[in-house]
Amino acid sequence: MSAPSANRIPVHDVDATKKRIHPRFTDGFYQRIRLFSMYFLLALFLILPWIKYDGRQAIWFDVPSQHYYIFGLTLFPQDFFFIAAFFMIAAFTLFMVTVYAGRVWCGYACPQTIWVHLFQHVEKWVIGDRNKRIKFDIEPNSASKIAKKLLIYFIWFLMALITASTFVSYVAGTKFIYGSWQTLGGFPIPDWPTWIWVSMFIFTFATYANAAYMREFMCIHICPYGRFQSVMFDKDTLIVSYNYNRGEPRGARKKGTHPDNLGDCVECTMCVQVCPTGIDIRDGLQVECIQCAACLDACNEIMDKVGYPRGLIRYTTERQLVEKEKSRYLRPKLFAYLLLLTVLISVVAYSLIERVPLQIDVRGDRNQLSSTNTEGQIVNSYVIKVTNKTQKSNDYVLTITAPKGFNLMTRFKSIPLDAGESYDMPVSIAADPKVITQSETPITFNVDSKDGSYHASKTNVFTSQITK
Repeated sequence: MSAPSANRIPVHDVDATKKRIHPRFTDGFYQRIRLFSMYFLLALFLILPWIKYDGRQAIWFDVPSQHYYIFGLTLFPQDFFFIAAFFMIAAFTLFMVTVYAGRVWCGYACPQTIWVHLFQHVEKWVIGDRNKRIKFDIEPNSASKIAKKLLIYFIWFLMALITASTFVSYVAGTKFIYGSWQTLGGFPIPDWPTWIWVSMFIFTFATYANAAYMREFMCIHICPYGRFQSVMFDKDTLIVSYNYNRGEPRGARKKGTHPDNLGDCVECTMCVQVCPTGIDIRDGLQVECIQCAACLDACNEIMDKVGYPRGLIRYTTERQLVEKEKSRYLRPKLFAYLLLLTVLISVVAYSLIERVPLQIDVRGDRNQLSSTNTEGQIVNSYVIKVTNKTQKSNDYVLTITAPKGFNLMTRFKSIPLDAGESYDMPVSIAADPKVITQSETPITFNVDSKDGSYHASKTNVFTSQITK
């Protein structure tokens, strides 16, 4: 991409110490889009566990009972295909967006970016703008400084705790998380099992540590996406870039003037001050850049003030900026991702449409393949597992499809099952040896709801000796 200015070595190349970054908050077209996307996703995360569907939490990953509810859909561990397909669709969508628009996920929608932004706003609210926060860091401890620090830590802790309780409510359910209380020593405390307490601690600690202390360190050194995304870039990927040819050589000047020996960059360093990862976009494309476009909006504001054209820093491509050619937005790589996503989404959609929310599994008796009863009939025993995958209670009837003379013997005329309930029912099939013509006879077990809405079947074998 664009070359760094002559004899200029980026600060992060010579200073290995980690300094806290206090970005200046700016406004602009892209920052308004960014704030909208971040707060929309945050609100969605906080509100979704409270939405009810058909009398139950709409999105509820009930791990203890191994039932996963997504509005009108109930999934079980055996429906792992849908969960795997969802993650594959999400991954390939991210890859396609990366090829087209770079790290917009990092800058506009990543949870790490959202929570760091919130935690930094707490510092701004308690301490002040960027300069005051920098001064606050280096001034000696005093009663006022300690009080402000404690207030910040307390608000951070509350935000981390709300985040953790929201995460856990997707698994344990909001009703249980916020409605189970007990009294201990005269004080009410949540009546949670151990796994919830452990989960709350882990999520609270992870949120606090990531958003309060790790911040850009997570994006730069730990997040794998920040590393492999550079492999996915090409000359036509949209990235935030500094126009080196237009801006250099940079330097200060009086307002309303443009010295012939200087470029358009007025060396105001606003692009550095607003960067959440503390880089200088003028040093070229860097792995630390999360493409939040804060430097773009800040630079446009400065260009307006000094009377220069906007776009010194802008969204562009290497082909357009360096090679002075038109960008090729429609290219084979994008079509390949689009085709793959279309196939995946179509397969998942078809599977969901054709999916019958009723499952039957048949297991033969492993201890004894066949036996003879007092009437001389050959008997096979089975365990029929029926799973009601709907979100309503239903009564089911078990029948068999078998040659004449094969009879189903069961203690129940119907199987009442609640929503998401499974039941193992022992049954037997008896047959007169005279009607058996082969050692293994295919038998189909059928389960039908009494209202006729659902049907499922499974084939097994009836084992015996051939009667001659």
